[in-house]
Amino acid sequence: MAVEILKLREHKERTEEAADWFHSKWGIPAEAYKESITEGFGNRIPQWYIAVEKNRIVGGIGVIENDFHNRKDLRPNVCSLYVEEAYRCRKIAGNLLRYVCEDMKESGIETLYLITDHTSFYERYGWEYLCMVQGDGEPEMTRMYVHKETDFRGI
Repeated sequence: MAVEILKLREHKERTEEAADWFHSKWGIPAEAYKESITEGFGNRIPQWYIAVEKNRIVGGIGVIENDFHNRKDLRPNVCSLYVEEAYRCRKIAGNLLRYVCEDMKESGIETLYLITDHTSFYERYGWEYLCMVQGDGEPEMTRMYVHKETDFRGI
């Protein structure tokens, strides 16, 4: 069975389930996710997406204004990308990234940013290293990537 990507703004009935799932992966309170997901129902940002197989969440991703770093001018930010371990290496993360970039482009947002400790993963999907940023409350600097081109036909 194929993995399907759902926009939570179009699947409001899955808000609680998605908030709990994101909470279980990142430790941020489920209520904060629920609030952000709900805010996205009437706004371009934030937006949240889940990947489902057999009606079970196997991956997720979000787009928020700022992913808790000091460069408030570099926005919006892709955040919370996660794929269940048993579902990795099936192109789900790449498909989530592609889907988000295309969805944001359709809403008029062509440049996205993200922070990560990974050094090669995102380049495979058209992201480019931009600079180092200071994460809120973090002692070490974090890598900031930018994605300006949302045409994935060559990938």
